[in-house]
Order: sequence, then C-alpha cells, then structure tokens
Amino acid sequence: MIQALTFDFWDTIAIDDSDEPKRARLGLPSKADARVQLFVEHIAHHYPDIPPRRAAEAYRCANERFRHDWHNNHHTPSVYLRLYYAYEFLGLTPPPGKFARLVREVNEVARAIETMEVRIPPDFAPHVHWALQTLSQEYTLAIISDTIHTTGRGIRHLLYEQGLLSYFKHFLFSDELGVSKPSAAVFRRACLQLGLPPSMVVHVGDRESNDVEGPLSIGMRAVLYTGIVDRSSHCTHASLVCKSFLNLPQMVQRLL
Repeated sequence: MIQALTFDFWDTIAIDDSDEPKRARLGLPSKADARVQLFVEHIAHHYPDIPPRRAAEAYRCANERFRHDWHNNHHTPSVYLRLYYAYEFLGLTPPPGKFARLVREVNEVARAIETMEVRIPPDFAPHVHWALQTLSQEYTLAIISDTIHTTGRGIRHLLYEQGLLSYFKHFLFSDELGVSKPSAAVFRRACLQLGLPPSMVVHVGDRESNDVEGPLSIGMRAVLYTGIVDRSSHCTHASLVCKSFLNLPQMVQRLL
C-alpha cells in the first residue's frame, strides 16, 4: 500500500526558466548571462588588472567543473564553492590562514546568484496546488530536489510564497544532503525520514535518470511527470506517466 509520495521540484512542481520572460520584460539579461556578468563585475571591482574576458572564462570553467561533479559524482557543489573554483582558475586563492577576505568577497556574489530565482520567481505547474492539497489528505509528502543555483532554503521560500510549504513533511535538498539524484543514497534517506519501506513510497519527477531510475533502484515506484516537458515518456521505465496533476491522485490509487 502506498503511504507517501516524494516530488522533484524543478520542471515538476515549478516550471524551470519560466522566470526568463519576466526578466526580459524588466529589461534584465538571462540568468546565465546575469551570473557571468555579476562575477565579471565583481572581479573588475576587486582585481582591476584581470581582463573581463579572463574572468568570464574562469566562471565558465567553474560551471564545467560543477557539471562534472553533478553528473559523474552525484554531488552539487554550492554556488560558493563554484565561485571558489573560478577564483582558483584565476590564481586568486590565498595561502592557508588568510581566507577571511576571500570568504567575504565570494559570499557577496554567491548571495546574489542564489536569490536570483527567489527575487523573480518561476511559475508553478498547472493544477499542482489542487493535487498537493488532495494528496496530502491521504499521504505523507516530501520534496527531493537537486539544487543548482537556488538553495534548499530558497526553494522552501518559493513553496511558502505559493502556499505549498505546509503540504510537505520532509525536504531533501542536494546542497543540504551532500549527495544528489540519482544516487540511491538520496532515496534511501527519504525512506528513512518517512519511516517507510521503499515499496510504500512513490517518487514523482520529470527526468528518467534522476526521477525514475534513481527511485526504482531501491524498490520505490516512480511516476514520470510530463505536464511541463516530456523528455522520455516514449521509453520510460516508470510505473506510470502523468501528463496532468489533475490525474495524479487517481493514478496513485491504481498503484495500491
């Protein structure tokens, strides 16, 4: 019998990059360009001898290092650590015992990047409010989300602003866990927090590798959600494919 559901956040509950049109209407650059711009301006202010092109290259290399850790090591380094990688690339890391200035400098930019999607929030999936309210009456709900730029704290704030935070009893964010999907450790931790065997838990998400293969690897059920983007429903191993949150409560009942 299913007793709990865990949900991915981006492109499942919230629509990733739906804030980009809002930024454009405000005359702001895309998030990707804004992040580079923030770092380049930051370096120009503190280290005027470093050319802007070199600073931009450092940020891009730090992002590549992040993506390698994420995809190969199932770990999402924090924004702070990513910026530290860029500092390393520029040869700006201080000797041991003299990190205080660097910490202050990097935190300044990290906070601006981490709050970008909080200050201009994304749209949320159609009917997700109704579905979560309905499901929370019968099941324990939890969030399992990788954090790329917005921290777990930021995602909690987004959920709170939408009136959705109270529906969830547990939160597992990669920046807080130190491990990311599709690692089996993430889903085992979720089951431990829920106090349930994997067979009684269903995970709902949009990515085959992260949100289907991950939970299935420990015996959970998986629902592939395609209401925002359909990446792999034609070849999924998910227990079910959900195109609309209007159908999710009834679909979960079929898994009993």
